[in-house]
Amino acid sequence: MTGGRRAAGPAQPPDRTVAGLADFGARDRAIAGGKGANLGELIRAGFPVPPGFVITTAAYRLMLEETGLAQTLSALLQEDADGEKIRAAFSCVPMPPGVRDSITDAYRQMGSGAVAVRSSATAEDLPGAAFAGQQDTFLNVVGEDALVTAVAGCWTSLWADRAISYRRRQGITLKAWRSPSSSRAWLTQMSPE
Repeated sequence: MTGGRRAAGPAQPPDRTVAGLADFGARDRAIAGGKGANLGELIRAGFPVPPGFVITTAAYRLMLEETGLAQTLSALLQEDADGEKIRAAFSCVPMPPGVRDSITDAYRQMGSGAVAVRSSATAEDLPGAAFAGQQDTFLNVVGEDALVTAVAGCWTSLWADRAISYRRRQGITLKAWRSPSSSRAWLTQMSPE
């Protein structure tokens, strides 16, 4: 500790596709997002946080590479395609088996109950950018197939018309969003209320 501040939480390997919230800390924002990293910090500080895990940028990168979406996305952005064409490309590819297995294994370890699947993107953590409501959240998701569909929906929502329009207003180029490190998702258990 220096200056009364606690050292940042642990840094995770950049190729890890899924990890529990408690495994992340402030140094993991690039792979866990600000929300995931902050929840890890809250857990370490002793605050009550629902069980959950982060699906990292490595999972998104693998999905783009293994499905060929990286090349498709690059081509669509070169032709300045609209969000509808990009979302259509995302909807045509299945989740790669390795990524799917990592996600569903972590879900089973949590008990397979209802979860909230939240999106998070690299630019959400930029100063002066507030991405609240720009990408989709999926609540009360139950079952492995529904979970995988919700995660794919979070990734696809990067290309929602409202998100594209907001990024343009913020001066964030769409070509920057083809980066395999631009998206991750995280989920937590839903309270049984």
